Amino acid sequence: MFTIDFNDHTNLVKDEWYHQIEDLINFAKEKENIHEDAELSVTFVDKDEIQEINKNYRDKDRVTDVISFALEEDEPDIIGLDIPRVLGDIIICTDVAKEQAESYNHSFERELGFLALHGFLHLLGYDHMNEEDEKEMFGRQKEILNAYGLTRD
Repeated sequence: MFTIDFNDHTNLVKDEWYHQIEDLINFAKEKENIHEDAELSVTFVDKDEIQEINKNYRDKDRVTDVISFALEEDEPDIIGLDIPRVLGDIIICTDVAKEQAESYNHSFERELGFLALHGFLHLLGYDHMNEEDEKEMFGRQKEILNAYGLTRD
């Protein structure tokens, strides 16, 4: 079973946001050939909370759009154990998502999907610390979003 635990710290999240992210991440997990049991969490926060998280865990005292905490990076090999794969946590700032959707002139749904997928790919080990990795990650994001139907148009 693939489980996504949602948390809303804003009290503003709409049911359709949960459904969209769940559908998109399930679509992406198939594209990434993840077939085993796994779980992750998605938490929606405001600017103050994401800035505090960014400051405490990343030493960056500023607002950001999405933060991911991959749990598999530091976990010992658990192959053969009968427990689900725990991918980690995705934290999305809904305020920034709305601002970026307007700034990039696309729908909020597209921005929300982009941020959720971006966080999910980080949980799977993708990164953008150098030009080559960035090209790979952002190319994969675009490919999955377009195949899912969340284009920039």
